[in-house]
Amino acid sequence: MCSIMVDTGSGISERVFKEAFSKTVSRGPDDTRIIRKGSGIMGFHRLSIMGLTPEGMQPFLLDDDAVVCNGEIYGFMKLKKELEKKYSFKSDSDCEILLPLWREYGVDMFKMLDAEYALVLYDSASSSFVAARDPIGIRPLYYGYGENDQIIFASEAKNLVGLCDTILPFPPGHFYINGEFVPYSTIYSAPQYVDDDLETVASKIRTKLIDGVDKRLVSDSKVGFLLSGGLDSSLVCAIAQRKCKNPIKTFAIGMDKDAIDLKYAKETAEYIGSDHTEVIINKDIVLSSLEKVIELLGTYDITTIRASMGMYLVCKYIHENTDIRVILTGELSDELFGYKYTDFAPSADAFQKEAEKRIREIHMYDVLRADRCISVNSLEARVPFGDLDFVKYVMSINPKMKMNTYGKGKYLLRHAFEKDDLLPESILWREKAAFSDAVGHSMVDDLKEFAENMYTDEEAEEKYKKYSNPTPFTKESLLYREIFEKYYPGQSGMVVDYWMPNKEWEGCNVNDPSARVLSNYGQSGV
Repeated sequence: MCSIMVDTGSGISERVFKEAFSKTVSRGPDDTRIIRKGSGIMGFHRLSIMGLTPEGMQPFLLDDDAVVCNGEIYGFMKLKKELEKKYSFKSDSDCEILLPLWREYGVDMFKMLDAEYALVLYDSASSSFVAARDPIGIRPLYYGYGENDQIIFASEAKNLVGLCDTILPFPPGHFYINGEFVPYSTIYSAPQYVDDDLETVASKIRTKLIDGVDKRLVSDSKVGFLLSGGLDSSLVCAIAQRKCKNPIKTFAIGMDKDAIDLKYAKETAEYIGSDHTEVIINKDIVLSSLEKVIELLGTYDITTIRASMGMYLVCKYIHENTDIRVILTGELSDELFGYKYTDFAPSADAFQKEAEKRIREIHMYDVLRADRCISVNSLEARVPFGDLDFVKYVMSINPKMKMNTYGKGKYLLRHAFEKDDLLPESILWREKAAFSDAVGHSMVDDLKEFAENMYTDEEAEEKYKKYSNPTPFTKESLLYREIFEKYYPGQSGMVVDYWMPNKEWEGCNVNDPSARVLSNYGQSGV
């Protein structure tokens, strides 16, 4: 990960800019550079991943143009080869191609990028700033307006606290130019469904996911893997191990007394032959980390916070005990293929609409979780299930095929790898268990008990009334909201709502986001 921040002309001093920007130095601890361009200031914290030499340091300059980008551009060498006919390059960094692309294609360049990115560039010809974010929002970008109504961009909301009255996430799949946010990609919306039969669908899922993993293994720094023992992370690890000559390094985390995931992660690691590490945590470690996790996340969402406890702590271990810089994860699979609660979808159309909503909003939830938990530990997250080609295809599959009519959720994904022997049968067909539950049911129970003891029933009912957009509805959600407001006062609009099952569906009108409260949880807790 890296961190970017650009003030387009609000008039804040360089001292104030540096102070605000320093809040995210953990995203890019290797080097920092701040320059003035036009009426603004551009800053970059570097985490060296591709093009490790000093020449790969940003902002990149081309004559009087400049760019800062937190991103990975896959297949950039093909674009660079074309651009080399006209432009000279000084580094092996993928992001150095951005300004030449801008010169050649303008805003059309954003549709060309197979990338996870957030960027801001200064165009000297128009003396203006342009910003853009990848279609899913894998890489973070926030904005707000400072003095003179001039926009300020930053990788994280914490950079903008105190500088902007209102802080909002930059919409994924948009670019900003001449004061307007313009959509260039709605990846979650399929213009029409493909007519492929089951075996063709499975074959394409297999090929595209393998490609998505393969391109994310390219790094000039060491790569590691989070392995929960669930289907998604296990597939990513198994595919990567088949591609690598040496054992990949996998990491799993669990509570000291009832970890569900550890045994499955170990089974997967032994089967694929990875170099596996278990990280054991307990109640005291979880509770003492809670406020830190909410502060680094910038959210009050229950699901995101619960799931971040384990992810933050395992990434903290990796940062403190290894020289790994890149982490591959299994996020986005649930939103594409369905989750425990989508078994209750009343129709294929309802299933598809829910998937579209989840992908459209994922940057505020699971993607945010992965980014913050990993980047605060000076690591870079890569998300194979978020590969643009993969997402486009899966969202174009007729939702009738994706619904759980097979007696097993995510059947298409499982069937796609059924003949590969990539994983043990027990893992390939394992029931879905939410990460926050599978770390150990006791972890969520401990958090709920801690919150329960913070307030009397009367105190909680009174405090609920203080907050809206949205209103807390349990003592746990109240506790999280109060901690959030301590660090991000008045900024609840950064998150649209609680990440919960669709209450309009029969069987899903619950007051807790855990799949444990659903009637179909079944073997997920075993």
